[in-house]
Amino acid sequence: MQNSAAMAHQNETELPETTAGETEPVRSLEEMLAAELEAEQDVDAAEDDSAAVVTMHPRADRSQHLRIVEAVLFAAAEPVPVEKIASFLPEGTELAVLLADLQANYANRGVNLVEVAGKWTLRTADDLAFILRRESVEQRKLSKAALETLAIVAYHQPVTRAEIEDIRGVAISKGTLDILLEIGWVRMRGRRRTPGRPVTYGTTDAFLSHFGLAEVTDLPGLQELKGAGLLDANLPPGFEMPIPRGADELTADEDPLDGTEQPAPLEMHLPEQVDVPADGTPDETP
Repeated sequence: MQNSAAMAHQNETELPETTAGETEPVRSLEEMLAAELEAEQDVDAAEDDSAAVVTMHPRADRSQHLRIVEAVLFAAAEPVPVEKIASFLPEGTELAVLLADLQANYANRGVNLVEVAGKWTLRTADDLAFILRRESVEQRKLSKAALETLAIVAYHQPVTRAEIEDIRGVAISKGTLDILLEIGWVRMRGRRRTPGRPVTYGTTDAFLSHFGLAEVTDLPGLQELKGAGLLDANLPPGFEMPIPRGADELTADEDPLDGTEQPAPLEMHLPEQVDVPADGTPDETP
């Protein structure tokens, strides 16, 4: 009986040790998992800290600034002042260096970066300007004074400037005849054999071609102009319509041109002067 009681007492005393031995590994595994999780969190925190202190390479900043300057210049319709370009960049950016580098990059391209009056703009390269040049014919409407002068020259040729003014009743500006000469509808025929030897004017083949005439004599007469409503039916007494003369040969009272009658080139197209009659009253002809 004593042996049985001793064995039972021994089992009771060893059971806690066995139970403790079986639960010991379970607590160690939990601690290991907790430690591993804590270590992972420490690694993530370290990576976040390292990412927060990473800065862009200086050359990357410069490239971005060049792209900004290029975009501003490309989108501008007019030359851009330096102050406006600088407003798109961080404070302290060396804009002059960026513009110099960008200008060098565009030096051999189809467009160049140029400075105009202290402002910067992108323009077509000078050596390629001829490719983009287009010539067009400018349509201009003749003034009433020019039309009247052309009609007088057509019907009264050969006619001098003084005779044109006498028929119109007003003094014509030099620009009126210059325009007709520039267009090519009027030409200088010769010189009248009178004091001062004034130049005589007549029409050209271009005039006939434009108005669809075979000869100057095909110009409409008095009755045709009345029928077209271009002349008043109640004309003053004694009104006569001249018969155009289309001969290119000089008349008996004309001398050939002596080469000094070349008109001045119309480099500046100034507004036509107002015709002023002899009495000093301005003509209302536009």
